[in-house]
Amino acid sequence: MAFTRSSLARIGTANSDAGAVWIYKSADAIATVRAANYFLDAVDEIKLNDVMFLVTSTGGTPAVTISYCNSNTGSAIDITDGTTISATDSD
Repeated sequence: MAFTRSSLARIGTANSDAGAVWIYKSADAIATVRAANYFLDAVDEIKLNDVMFLVTSTGGTPAVTISYCNSNTGSAIDITDGTTISATDSD
């Protein structure tokens, strides 16, 4: 699948001195979402070192990954592989 702009939201207010925090939800697998230029349509919004919470899907099972933008040239964008948050619900 492809990036869906309506699924990307900035969390909190804008501050030129602080980076932004974003949340993005997609049915795509994390390997697809973290690929270079996946967020190209938001290259003017996502800045270098902005933090991203990614809610993705692996075989239909939701996965949450924390990542950040490690490259934004204005014409290309990339995010780190990130750290996936594991969860156990044993009840």
